[in-house]
Amino acid sequence: MARAASTGAKIGWSALAWAIGLLIFFPILWTILTSFKTEAEAIASPPSLFAFDWTLENYGVVQERSNYVRFLWNSVIIAGGSTLLGIVIAVPAAWAMAFQPTKRTKDILLWMLSTKMLPAVGVLYPIYLICIQLGVLDSKAALVFILMLINLPIIVWMLYTYFREIPGEILEAARMDGASLRSEILYVLTPMAVPGIASTILLNFILAWNEAFWTLNLTAVNAAPLTAFIASYSSPEGLFFAKLSAASTMAIAPILILGWFSQKQLVRGLTFGAVK
Repeated sequence: MARAASTGAKIGWSALAWAIGLLIFFPILWTILTSFKTEAEAIASPPSLFAFDWTLENYGVVQERSNYVRFLWNSVIIAGGSTLLGIVIAVPAAWAMAFQPTKRTKDILLWMLSTKMLPAVGVLYPIYLICIQLGVLDSKAALVFILMLINLPIIVWMLYTYFREIPGEILEAARMDGASLRSEILYVLTPMAVPGIASTILLNFILAWNEAFWTLNLTAVNAAPLTAFIASYSSPEGLFFAKLSAASTMAIAPILILGWFSQKQLVRGLTFGAVK
C-alpha cells in the first residue's frame, strides 16, 4: 500500500512538472506555429493551432528585408563578450569574498544585488549622454561593457555560492606548496568550480542575449542585435504577426538550441553550489 502511494505521488509530481513545462513552453510553440501562417491566418478568430496552410513565405520575406546574419553576429559578440568580461572580473571578486571575507562582505553582496532593483530607465539618460560624449553610441563595445555591468551582480553572487562549497583547506595546501595567487585561482580553484562557472556563463549569456531595453535604446544600425531585429517588425502601419513571429523564431532558435544541448551542464552547475 505504501509503495503504491509512493508511486502514485511520483506520477502526480511528474504530471504536474510536465504540465508546468508545457504551460511555459506554449508561448514559444505558438510563436513558432504562427511563423508558418499567412498574415490573415495569424489574426484569425478563433485561431487554429495546426489546421492551417503551412507556408515559408514569412521566412523568405524576413531574409529579403533584413540581414539576419549581421544581427546574429552582433548578438553573439555582445552576449559572449559581456559574459566573458564579467567572468574575468567576477572570479577574483568571488574568490576574495568566499575565502577572504570581511565584516562587510555580506553587506557588499547585498548592495550589489540591490542594484538589480534599480529601474533601468532611471539611468538611461546619463548613460546615453556618456555614450555620446565618448563617441561609442551604437557600438558593440559600449553594449558589451554595459551588459557586463548589469549582469555582474548575478555573476558574482552565483560564483560566490559555488566557491563557498569548495573546502578552503585545499587552497591553503596549494599556498603551502608555493602556489601564487594567480596559480591558486587558475589551476586550483577554477578546475574545481568548472560546473558552477559553466552554468554561470550559460545563464548570463542567455540574459545578455535576451536583453532588449539597452540594445534598443543604445543602438541604431551598426551594433543592433537580434532584439532590434525583432523590433523592426513593429511599424506605424501595425504589427505583422506572422512576420514578427518568423523573426522571433529566428532570433530565439540559436539560444534554444544552445539551451537544449547544454541543459545537463546547466542543471549540474545549478545544483553544484548553494543555488538548489
